[in-house]
Amino acid sequence: MTVKSQQTDYQFSHTDSTSAKTHKIWQVWINVQNWKQWDEGLKEAVLEGEFAVGTKGKLIPYKGPKSKFIISEIEPNKSYTFKTKIPFGWLIIKRTLAVKNDKTYFTHNVEFTGILKKILGRKLGKNYRAMLPIVMDKIKQIAESK
Repeated sequence: MTVKSQQTDYQFSHTDSTSAKTHKIWQVWINVQNWKQWDEGLKEAVLEGEFAVGTKGKLIPYKGPKSKFIISEIEPNKSYTFKTKIPFGWLIIKRTLAVKNDKTYFTHNVEFTGILKKILGRKLGKNYRAMLPIVMDKIKQIAESK
């Protein structure tokens, strides 16, 4: 089951479900150097230390500029948030897990903040929204194959 929830141009999410246990999705998500396996837009992702609050990293996309991120929240095997500085605000990515009726539901939430959130959300969000179902399906395939 795939659920798509799209609130605005600058804040939207996508939820999918799988038979894989939460820890399998979690392991796919926190393995930063392998993000490129399921995120087609990424050439490389680097984490500069342990997967922990305050750890910084770099995202190198195939198109567009490199960006730095910082892990801002972690609730092990449930959710984590990282954020990237954008002009006059932040791009915040939150990934969450939940279990219901023996299914694992995993959600990818994207939020642009700041005074340019509507403009940047429209410009950059369009690509994110188009890629999210594909990304989520790849995550599911990887987790279910482990």
